Amino acid sequence: MRNVLISGGGVAGTALAYWLHRNGFAPTVVERAPAVRDGGYKIDIRGAALTVVERMGLLDEVRRLRTDVQGASVVDATGRRVASMDGDTFGGREHGDAEILRGDLSRLLHDLTEEHVEYLFDDSITSLTDTGDGVDVTFANAEPRRFDLVVGADGLHSATRALAFGDESRYVTDLGYHVSIFSVPNHLDLDRWELTYVGPGRTALTYSTARDAGAKAMFLFATGTERGGLRDRDRSRQQQVLADAYADEGWEIPRLLSGMADADDFYFDSLSQVRMDSWSTGRVVLVGDAAYAASAASGQGTSLALVGAYVLAAELAGLAEAADHTAAFAAYETRMRPFVARNQALGPANIKRMVLRSKAQVRMSMLLLGLLAKLPGRERLLAKVTAPIQAAANAIDLDG
Repeated sequence: MRNVLISGGGVAGTALAYWLHRNGFAPTVVERAPAVRDGGYKIDIRGAALTVVERMGLLDEVRRLRTDVQGASVVDATGRRVASMDGDTFGGREHGDAEILRGDLSRLLHDLTEEHVEYLFDDSITSLTDTGDGVDVTFANAEPRRFDLVVGADGLHSATRALAFGDESRYVTDLGYHVSIFSVPNHLDLDRWELTYVGPGRTALTYSTARDAGAKAMFLFATGTERGGLRDRDRSRQQQVLADAYADEGWEIPRLLSGMADADDFYFDSLSQVRMDSWSTGRVVLVGDAAYAASAASGQGTSLALVGAYVLAAELAGLAEAADHTAAFAAYETRMRPFVARNQALGPANIKRMVLRSKAQVRMSMLLLGLLAKLPGRERLLAKVTAPIQAAANAIDLDG
């Protein structure tokens, strides 16, 4: 049992391919994109995930490619900076945590594996048939093949999960918010700095990172249960919904929104979590967002992907017989579920601080932030706010 198909060439899938190859497997990665996805938004690697990266020999490269964001400010509708702090404090990072662009991490992982892993780009799975002694797979482009195991690492809207477990409505929980992010011109001349504007029910931010002449714009807004057409995957419809959500906002919002028409990396989706009673069925297993998405609000999606890939590969490493995969999948779940639960709990808690519901809450928040910026020892106060993130990021023993 050595031939493993991994659906999804993102962080979870590529990291898993690395560890499987290292443990003697022959992994194949199928990815619907035509090539490695460069760019993307900034992500954090914390706690146990740092250990995984270090064990892959990539820690120095990850730190070389860090975003190097120096600081962040919260602004009001006039652009006045209400409060400012250093980048690590604002992002809740400590103990060597690394912030990097998603595309840079994806490129590092691909370069590390491309000589040893078969990649099928611009392709996807169209059917899975578990025969008991293997999985027969058909693809959109490649010829049908049989694999010993199939891993779904294809994200929140996993096609592999839909084929093996059923429609995503059974597993995806909408937190009542939407997120959009895309590249924009750096018209504010930001130099590794982030600006955040908070309005009632909606937040917007823009930031620049090292080695990027442009900037990113990000929008988070509450949708509640009245979502209308927000599940529509049509880009023009999504952009209209986003524009309507911020139609009466000031600051730099109109100019930032104007950049979405030309952005080739426009992203729009719900803030959602995946909750499943089991992450495997037969010879198919899920990892990363496909199994346990924590939402962007948790700040831990990438770390969950890296740790999940490491743990799954470690449990599969002891395979000797065809039946062993069931025990390996069970052990993977046993080790990961407490870690996943701690990190998923961050999402609903964090988003309530990121998107404030009323004008009164916004006014009070601006007042408190202004006072906090003048207090001595404010870093210690902020550390108490970010302590749950650090606790969750380290809530697993990788050698256990």
